[in-house]
Amino acid sequence: MKSRTVRRFSPLTVCCTILLVLFALAAGQLVLPDWDAQDLTTGAAMPGGGHLLGTDELGRDIARMVVAGARSTLAGAALVAVGSMVIGNVLGLLAGYRGGWIDTVVRRWADLLLALPALLVTIVVAGIGGGGYALAVGVLVVLTSPADIRLVRSAVLEQRHRAYVEAAQTLGLSPFTVMTRHIWPNVLPVVVANTLLNFAGAIVALSSLSFLGLGVPPGAPDWGRMLSENRTLLYDNPSAALAPAVLIVAAAVALNLLGDRLFEAFSDRGRS
Repeated sequence: MKSRTVRRFSPLTVCCTILLVLFALAAGQLVLPDWDAQDLTTGAAMPGGGHLLGTDELGRDIARMVVAGARSTLAGAALVAVGSMVIGNVLGLLAGYRGGWIDTVVRRWADLLLALPALLVTIVVAGIGGGGYALAVGVLVVLTSPADIRLVRSAVLEQRHRAYVEAAQTLGLSPFTVMTRHIWPNVLPVVVANTLLNFAGAIVALSSLSFLGLGVPPGAPDWGRMLSENRTLLYDNPSAALAPAVLIVAAAVALNLLGDRLFEAFSDRGRS
């Protein structure tokens, strides 16, 4: 029990959790307001003079901008992860528990979407639609959900013939009650861990779209957009481009590691 607890609450897990809490606070913009305050007389400058990470070519404080950029970067990715989780839970539960033609239709739909390259399709759709953050988020929700559908379906198939499910059916409980109150709680731990992994993937995908100019509009606070706009400042102020790039990587890695730890913890709990 001791070794299991140590592995679950390792220093790396604690660091990832603290880092994600800081990102969440930044997304709420509880600190460093007025990110768009300009000082054209300063222009692009190295860190110093009250600017922790320096300024961009418009004299805007890079530290304030990366804090403000956390909102669009993380909020959109969270919507993708949660939206995909909801679709995956609903369709996966139905397919795994009901079976029959429902299972066939859901599986064929998931297989069709899984055959499509998600990021490439999102770029094409966003490009045809004239860009737009909301459109990109919506497309990613749809294209991310098939993996969740298959995960939930597989977990439900494993639980469907267990004794507690058969006991609930014998008592005459409705299929909806059996799925939501008996099977779903036993599937939820794996779903939570997978949602964090989807969260990390959505951060990278949305940042890539913003980098290509298909996400947030020009000048908006977003880590991907900042990375694209400040590439020319690598010699004047490297922090302008490196800071958002490091934050994108840090957020994605922290979510992946925390998701892996949660999956291990829930797996240990399930085995016990």
